[in-house]
Amino acid sequence: MPSSTISARSPAWASRPGRGSSEMERTHLAMLALCALLSTNVDPFAGLADTTASAVGTAVGGEMSAHLDERADDSVAARPNADVELVGQILARLARRHTALPERERLMLARTIVREARAHDLEPDLVVAVIEVESAGYHLAVSHVGAMGLMQLLPATGRELADKLEIDWLGPDTLFDPSTNVRLGTAYLRELADRYDGDVSIALAAYNWGPGRIDRRLKRGATVPSRYIEQVMRVYDRNAEIASRRS
Repeated sequence: MPSSTISARSPAWASRPGRGSSEMERTHLAMLALCALLSTNVDPFAGLADTTASAVGTAVGGEMSAHLDERADDSVAARPNADVELVGQILARLARRHTALPERERLMLARTIVREARAHDLEPDLVVAVIEVESAGYHLAVSHVGAMGLMQLLPATGRELADKLEIDWLGPDTLFDPSTNVRLGTAYLRELADRYDGDVSIALAAYNWGPGRIDRRLKRGATVPSRYIEQVMRVYDRNAEIASRRS
């Protein structure tokens, strides 16, 4: 979905406090996340879908594939503590954003991102990068074309996905619910990756441009637009660098 956003507040969410948290609060949240995840059985890394470079150009597609493969290998090596650390890292990223969410809901959101990414064979850090590019982490964001929420889904797309996943649809404002938006957005990204034979690069382009437009470009032998892919990868790499400095 288009990444430019404007602020919007629905009646259902207008009363929620949106304030940044202090370093002490972030540490407290990370500790809560550690305890919460240690008491649950979260699925281990399932790995990423294979990516190819053909449709997005060798430079962009090949570089993205190499980055994702390397990160997946690192994740396997650190598997015992991977999910615990990921939740803490995601919480820290959310704390730097104006999410308009109280602390408890930021914790729930971080856990949802990890869980849903695992469920759809996507890397959690990739999902976080999409969220940051799409909405800057603001769960009430609305684009100029009407895409809504953290992962900037159009209401028509959101409703279709909700029907498939048997998620209650209470109208477009459903997309302002952070956990629901992430559930729908990760399912959509997985659906697009499957549509393009596991090529995450093309899936990202289709997420931004729409699969119909990407299909038409591929049909006539044209490359897909790479700007959005590069935006997501810049955020992905930046987050990886920050995480490596903390480890």
